[in-house]
Amino acid sequence: MPQTHRPFAAALWMIASILGFTMVAVAGRALHPFLDTYEVMLWRSVVGIVTVTGVATALGRLTEVSADRLLVHALRNAIHFAGQNLWLVALSLIPVAQLFALEFSYPIMVALAAPFLLGERLTRIRAISALIGFGGILTVARPFGAEGLSPGLLAALAAAMCFAGSALMTRWMTRSMTITCILFWLVMFQALYGLIGAGADGRIALPPPAALPWVVAIGLGGLGGHLGLTKALSLAPAAVVTPIDFLRLPLIALVGMQLYDEQPDIWVLVGGAITFGANWLNIWSEKRNTSALQAQMQQP
Repeated sequence: MPQTHRPFAAALWMIASILGFTMVAVAGRALHPFLDTYEVMLWRSVVGIVTVTGVATALGRLTEVSADRLLVHALRNAIHFAGQNLWLVALSLIPVAQLFALEFSYPIMVALAAPFLLGERLTRIRAISALIGFGGILTVARPFGAEGLSPGLLAALAAAMCFAGSALMTRWMTRSMTITCILFWLVMFQALYGLIGAGADGRIALPPPAALPWVVAIGLGGLGGHLGLTKALSLAPAAVVTPIDFLRLPLIALVGMQLYDEQPDIWVLVGGAITFGANWLNIWSEKRNTSALQAQMQQP
């Protein structure tokens, strides 16, 4: 796949990803009384398999699915599966705004690791925006306050590490694989890992009728989130794409207020503003550099 550099197009795809993952959070909390985390992942992936294969077949793109580098797909999805399960555990233990804030430490990890693993440059603006964004995260989460690092916070931080590894591998995979292929093996391996985890105790719970709409919602939301993220990573470097996800924080804070009566204090609003500013600093810088490069290439 030819590599492009379109930061604003990547930002639009990331907005779609943000909406999808927000739906995952709402549906995941709704499913908590009915299914354990492995069962949630299993049935979510079943919805994903039906959707991906159906859409790929309708568009004539199922032939893009290849079994090449199957071990790479298995490793990438094992890392992501671990992160998803840790994330679902944290979702049941801490407020959603705090969970998302801790999860957003993963762009910092991506920005710092991308130069070594992907050969991407860590520019001064990227480093500054990452540090500012991380400062916003700490402002919201305050993980080292009076309550200390609770199990929910530790689960969220561990999930962030897994998401960073998954994002780095996804960026690398988009250099030689189609998005259809990546998404197909994502839902297949996630279903396999979910089946193994859910069946470890010898029984797998079926979603009751009341939970079925939420199963569909978490499946479509997760698939839409991954589609947006994968497409964005094919359009811009990982260090540019991942900080855009910071916009999920103010959105999920509003969701928490409306649905769960989780009233954020002033520091949530301050931290959200900081991360928003850091994100747009990064995008503005990338757009300016791209425009300058294009102007140089057009000169006689």
